[in-house]
Amino acid sequence: MPKVKPSKDIQPLSTFRANAASLVQQVRETKRPLVLTQHGRSAAVVLDVGEYEAMVDQIELLRDVRRAEYQLDSGQGIDSDNAEAQLRARVEG
Repeated sequence: MPKVKPSKDIQPLSTFRANAASLVQQVRETKRPLVLTQHGRSAAVVLDVGEYEAMVDQIELLRDVRRAEYQLDSGQGIDSDNAEAQLRARVEG
């Protein structure tokens, strides 16, 4: 996901309300998130759908990796030879 450009990608909520269509188009074209502020503080982020989906996929992958590392560290993992043998048994059996 491209980095936020503060001069273009941080807008007050009131500006978003008045220019929603053009700001959503900006998000779609640039793939950069749009940070919305309320009372001078960040309040929400508008993301391109594809960028959002990619971010969710990355988070899920990282969770899977973390879970696998935990399982290996706690002795729940199996070596690759054993895993291969188990997979072959499932396929052949």
